[in-house]
Amino acid sequence: MKNYQDFLSKILRIPKISFQNLEADLEKVSGEAGVLEKLYEKNQQIILEKMNVLGLRRDASAFEIYDALLSKIDADDFSLVERIGHRHQKGFEASQTIANFVAQMHPMPTGFFLKRDKAKELLAKEPPLKIMAFLGYSRVEDMLAKENLDEVYSALRFIEDTEWQNNIFFRQYESLKPSDFENRPIELKPLSEKWVPSAQNFIKKKYHNVSHLKELGVIFIIPSFLGVSGEALRLVALLSHYLYEISYYSTIFERELAEDEVTFAFNLISTLRGDTIQKRLPEDLTEARRPRFLVIQRYLAKDDENDWRLFEPRINPEALHWLRAEADIVKLDRGLEFWKDTGWVADFFKTEVGVEVLVSFDLVDTVMELVKAREMTKYLYHEQEALWNQIFIEYFSPEELERLSQENIVKGWFEI
Repeated sequence: MKNYQDFLSKILRIPKISFQNLEADLEKVSGEAGVLEKLYEKNQQIILEKMNVLGLRRDASAFEIYDALLSKIDADDFSLVERIGHRHQKGFEASQTIANFVAQMHPMPTGFFLKRDKAKELLAKEPPLKIMAFLGYSRVEDMLAKENLDEVYSALRFIEDTEWQNNIFFRQYESLKPSDFENRPIELKPLSEKWVPSAQNFIKKKYHNVSHLKELGVIFIIPSFLGVSGEALRLVALLSHYLYEISYYSTIFERELAEDEVTFAFNLISTLRGDTIQKRLPEDLTEARRPRFLVIQRYLAKDDENDWRLFEPRINPEALHWLRAEADIVKLDRGLEFWKDTGWVADFFKTEVGVEVLVSFDLVDTVMELVKAREMTKYLYHEQEALWNQIFIEYFSPEELERLSQENIVKGWFEI
């Protein structure tokens, strides 16, 4: 058997001594011993079970496993398409069918969101000229009177340029107050097909047709599909994920940020941007050392896999949302049960030339690879963030992870 400390520290890309210190500190504050060795053994057992299901030997090559996982997700996607029943539908009709399917999975929760009258006021003060030109309006008042507000706000993401959004339109958020927000249900909204031509670059860049507005409580679907394997499964996964994400941030807006009207707008903007801690924490005295975790609300490895924060103990709310979304998805079909509890599971396997590479058994990593048309992209960052979360959960709980991340998301870290 491999040494569990060597194995886990290698996956997490941190020095073994740092891992040993963290384990000792966690055992001290939790009173639980042997937790991470059991986690390692659980990882190995799950992989063995999945390899048996895939008909692979434990010494199979990395490519054999990679290809078998993609074939499995391809078959699961086909079954899900049949279950949803949108195979012969297009555009808005297909989007609405998928939205209805997800709504049946998740009764729409209520959240703390920007009042629509306030949203209209922001648009009136800083008119989105490119959207108005696309729709054929010369006066913002006419557009607001005739167009659906949620659709116009969604179009900010794919029609207006980023510089205008950040430096002009969203600057207005600096004056927002808790009284500008209200409680109402989350909206899961397929956009009308008129937006499709202007959203093609957005879809190609994101490689999917869905996004969300945390402050407005809206998840929108652009009614255009790539027509590739895995697309339906990824879309359902993303919609489920965004429902958990919007609920999570809504709780922060109402329970954490709204308590202080003076700092409300500043902290709201920080959470919407996904700000993360910028400076390293000072070293603790050994005798007074307590476990410290960063709160990282983005997938930093997408931008820089050598970001210093990726080598520190951390928890990631994004990975928590995926954990819950994946738990919902595996309940949809017996075949999807294969992916149960695999979000944090991975191991090193040899390529045909004998080089060890990390293979993720995470549903999201795998479906992302499939949708990318088997480009050998090797998504791994979902699994690695999920593993950090799982370490925290093994000592404490998902509920404690959620609570501490919400309470410390602006600060960017906490100690136990």
